Amino acid sequence: MPTLDSATIPSSYLFYSARVINNTYSKTKNNITINKGAGDSIEIDMGVISSKGLVGIINSVSQNYATVQSILNTKSQINAKLKNSEHFGSLVWDTKDPNIVQLIDVPRLAPVVVGDTIVTGGKSTIFPKGILIGIIKDFSIEADANYYDLNIQLFNDMTNLKHVYMIKNNSADEIITLEKQIEDAEQ
Repeated sequence: MPTLDSATIPSSYLFYSARVINNTYSKTKNNITINKGAGDSIEIDMGVISSKGLVGIINSVSQNYATVQSILNTKSQINAKLKNSEHFGSLVWDTKDPNIVQLIDVPRLAPVVVGDTIVTGGKSTIFPKGILIGIIKDFSIEADANYYDLNIQLFNDMTNLKHVYMIKNNSADEIITLEKQIEDAEQ
């Protein structure tokens, strides 16, 4: 199995490389354009990473190019977890700083410590578990709340991306079909 820093990537995932040709990071809905498209087997909903960690998800594809919904996009919501436990939440962005994202809905019972590493949670067919995201910069929780809000310092410099990798889960269609069968049967 290939590895990317802390993640062991299952053999069901394929990798494709690309060069970043455009990148926004100062808007509320940021996107990245890459120099690979459908002609290079790039598809919507492929995960996008760099050698330092999470970047986003492919959201549009033409024959020779594709765009990536950056993690610096208010529409982005990616499953992420504490590296040293199975407690997870949703990775979002509050638009304040291109180096900081937020991990919300982490349960109060989670062992949250400043400096701990955050990785992808693997609870979707897009990203495998364990892709690096960043470290906990600080966190808060209201006295009567059940969930933490964490600020995550990204490992990636999202303002200086040059090369990225798209990852495709070859088992995604089978998993999605199976889960849909269960949903349909329960209705």
